[in-house]
Amino acid sequence: MPPDPTPRFLHDGAAGHRLQAQALARALDPAAKELALATRAPWSWFAPRRLPGAEAAFGEEFRRLLDAPPGWVVGCGRRPALATRLLRARGSKVVQLLHPRLDPSHWDLVVAPEHDGLRGPNVITLCGSLHAVDDAWLADGRAAFPAFASLPSPRTVVLLGGPTAAVRFDRGAFEVMSAKLEHWLAVGGGSLLVVGSRRTPAQLAALSRSYWADTPGLRWFDASDGPNPYAGALGWADRIVVSPDSVNMVSEACATAAPVYVAEPGRATGRIKRYLDDVLARGRIQPLGKLPHDAACEPLRETPRVAALVRDAIF
Repeated sequence: MPPDPTPRFLHDGAAGHRLQAQALARALDPAAKELALATRAPWSWFAPRRLPGAEAAFGEEFRRLLDAPPGWVVGCGRRPALATRLLRARGSKVVQLLHPRLDPSHWDLVVAPEHDGLRGPNVITLCGSLHAVDDAWLADGRAAFPAFASLPSPRTVVLLGGPTAAVRFDRGAFEVMSAKLEHWLAVGGGSLLVVGSRRTPAQLAALSRSYWADTPGLRWFDASDGPNPYAGALGWADRIVVSPDSVNMVSEACATAAPVYVAEPGRATGRIKRYLDDVLARGRIQPLGKLPHDAACEPLRETPRVAALVRDAIF
């Protein structure tokens, strides 16, 4: 079969992996096609290490892709790193996102966060994560949720995650955060848009609804609350408060022009701590304090810069 020139982005179904692969691939070529991989054992256990028969690891659609390899591919995650290795062996140019836990020389390029600590001649590093947040994305968010314009200012957006192995964001942390937000509201008024994530515990969602029941705004935690307002909330935000457990949420908040406050960044450990320390040193985020110190900020957007470096390196 002749090669298929249409580029692809590959992921393992994890939302964070999908969004990062899509963001870079579509920045390089808006026509890039998506392929979600369902990895089979035993190859999934050892990926991205290559065991005999690895060509059968990802099902029939991927096998067809091997027979007609695209010109270039972006993959994100440990299991897709095996798929990009296999496609490179068939002639595709490949870009692997995140630390693959193997020598980067197995790929044409590896794009990894600075806080992963990976370095090498074919490694591109960035602050935070890749995403699609830019002026057009924010404008689309505002257009999709025009009612947010009528909410009282300042509109405070709260991006709420949940506990992880690296960050103990539990009820106690939520109580500390909510007390500071209550003080902000008492002093300055305004509205509150609280947007949860897949990791937000039901207890924290319930507390968010009860604590701010009389505050104008919105509380969203799943599809039962209506369409996901994430893009609209970021688009209309006057300020953004983020729990300290998600590099993706902090990165996307920092891509707006709104000031970003992180609730108790000192709770973070490991790689997330290194990332938060970096953006604190850059002055792009502030610890959540007793009173806000709002000022317009320069958006921190790494996707266009990384896409330009990738384009120069392999196209």
